[in-house]
Amino acid sequence: MQKLVIRFLVTLTCASTSPLHAYEYDVDNGEEINEVCAGCHGEFGQGGKEGEYPRLAGQPMDFLALQLHLFRDRKRLNLPMAQYMDERQMPDDDIQDISRYLAEITLKTRLSAVDTEAPGFDAYARLLESKKLMQIPRAEGDTGKGGKTYRKECASCHGRTGEGDNKKAVPMLSGQYTNYLWRQVEKYRNKIRIHDPSDPEEDELLNDFSNEELQDIFAWLSTMDD
Repeated sequence: MQKLVIRFLVTLTCASTSPLHAYEYDVDNGEEINEVCAGCHGEFGQGGKEGEYPRLAGQPMDFLALQLHLFRDRKRLNLPMAQYMDERQMPDDDIQDISRYLAEITLKTRLSAVDTEAPGFDAYARLLESKKLMQIPRAEGDTGKGGKTYRKECASCHGRTGEGDNKKAVPMLSGQYTNYLWRQVEKYRNKIRIHDPSDPEEDELLNDFSNEELQDIFAWLSTMDD
C-alpha cells in the first residue's frame, strides 16, 4: 500500500526523468518566454481560474522541463499548450530557461505588514507584492487523516510538506490547486494520460483509492504554506 500511494502522487504531474544537456541560463530569455505563459498561468506563475491553469511558480526546474518536453513531443496532450510547443518555438535551451525562471519564483502566503500612511510608501511595489501571493482555496476533507497518510506514505518522495524534489524531478503538490489535481486524477483513471507505457500496472493505481481517501490527502496539502 505504501508503495502504491507514493507512486500515485508522483503520477499526478510527473513522468520519467531524463538528463538534459548543459546550457548557460539566460534569465532575460526566461522572462520573455514567461510573458507568453502569463496569459494563462499568471505573471508570476501563480496559476488561476480556480485551477483551470495550474501553479507553476516554485515547481522543481527538472520537473517543469520534463513536462515541457512531453508537451513538445506530444506525449502529454493538451490543446492550449500545443500551439506553443514545437521544436521551432520551444527549443531545448528555451525549455531550460523558462523552467528555471519559473522554479526560482517564490510566492508568499501573506502580505508583509506595512504602514500605508507612512512617508515613502510605494503603492506600486505593494501591488506587485500582492500579485505574488499564493492564494489556493482550502479543500474540504479530513486534514488529520490526510496528513497522517501523507506523512506515512508520501513524504519520502514529495517532501515533508509536499514541496517536491528537484533531484528526482518530483513535483510540488502543496500550493497546487485541488481542482487541477482532481483533473489529473480523472485523466489517469480514464487513460487520457499515461505514466509509463512499459508498465500497465502503474495506470491502474488510482483505482486502488477511494475519492474520500484522495480528498483527505488533498485537503491536508491545501493547508500547507510555502
